[in-house]
Amino acid sequence: MIDDLVRSLSLEEKASLVTGKDFWSLPAIPRIGLRSLVMSDGPVGVRGTGWTPEDPSVALPSPTALAATWDPALAERAGRLLGQECRRKGVHVLLAPTVNLQRTPLGGRHFECYSEDPLLSGEIAAGFVAGVQSHGVGTTVKHLVGNDFETARMETDVRIPERALRELYLAPFERVVRAGGWGVMSAYNGVNGLPMASHGPLQQGVLKDEWGFDGFIVSDWRAARDTVGAALGGLDVAMPALESPWSDGKLAAAVRSGAVPEAVLDDKVRRVLRLALRTGALDGGPAVPPPDDVDGAAVAHEVAARSFVLLRNEGYALPLEPSALTRVAVIGALARDARVLGGGSAQVTPAHVVTPLEGLGR
Repeated sequence: MIDDLVRSLSLEEKASLVTGKDFWSLPAIPRIGLRSLVMSDGPVGVRGTGWTPEDPSVALPSPTALAATWDPALAERAGRLLGQECRRKGVHVLLAPTVNLQRTPLGGRHFECYSEDPLLSGEIAAGFVAGVQSHGVGTTVKHLVGNDFETARMETDVRIPERALRELYLAPFERVVRAGGWGVMSAYNGVNGLPMASHGPLQQGVLKDEWGFDGFIVSDWRAARDTVGAALGGLDVAMPALESPWSDGKLAAAVRSGAVPEAVLDDKVRRVLRLALRTGALDGGPAVPPPDDVDGAAVAHEVAARSFVLLRNEGYALPLEPSALTRVAVIGALARDARVLGGGSAQVTPAHVVTPLEGLGR
């Protein structure tokens, strides 16, 4: 079916399918039964395309807290919840999870990552991905690879020896791919001399050829900067339309000139159409599973409670006994002005927030 569809497309249609239509979606081609594929941040909830108080989102504790439960089954429940949220908001692909390693305290998005341990990160991510994809919603495990910091991440070339690359940095990605993940997001940074969006040895050689990955690789937003390099380097989708090296006919022109073989473009189109089949955006695919009706508040509470580990409890100080308390000091402005979300792609608009001070008073 997919091969027949690929043959029916013009060169311009093929190039359009692998280039962002706007900031969050890929274009539709109604004549072949293809609807627009919608993507959304993020790892703690589903923002959707509106991101307004009128369309609130369930907000889970940070992924670091989820990993601290050491429970892949709970991660799968969290994933099922966000898959359910994606379906409610009309989203086909969730841009998560983040499995970069927490290697430095200066990592500004480490709250999006699971841990410093590749085994733990991979197992939790595999559970999360299975949960999201059970709803027929795609995931993109990110950011492949070496994006374990924020400083100058768009320009830095990370030098990683082969053994460390395999045993640490690539390991959680491999776990998710072998568990059946449908998508991978490539990073801004370079690795060992090549920018990741154009990194053929890793994206094509390791991910697709060695690991047998049959999903799609999407660039981080504005990470693809070279028309031919990204096309030959294993990238499948360049996002967004703004400043994309494949938009405005540039990719089609590269194919016509012979710089990019059409067979390379056809493989990218097959991967996008396969994603559309899996997510219900293409006629003829499997029926979208019915929602589980997962209780978002209950899952968020369980993740938060189980993420804590009490190492010492001198004098049986915990749990607090209300009848024995006369005064409790609550210190710090954030007790009243709660910070429950990190920045960037982790920001959603929850329906309500309980501050620490309010919680202690209940």
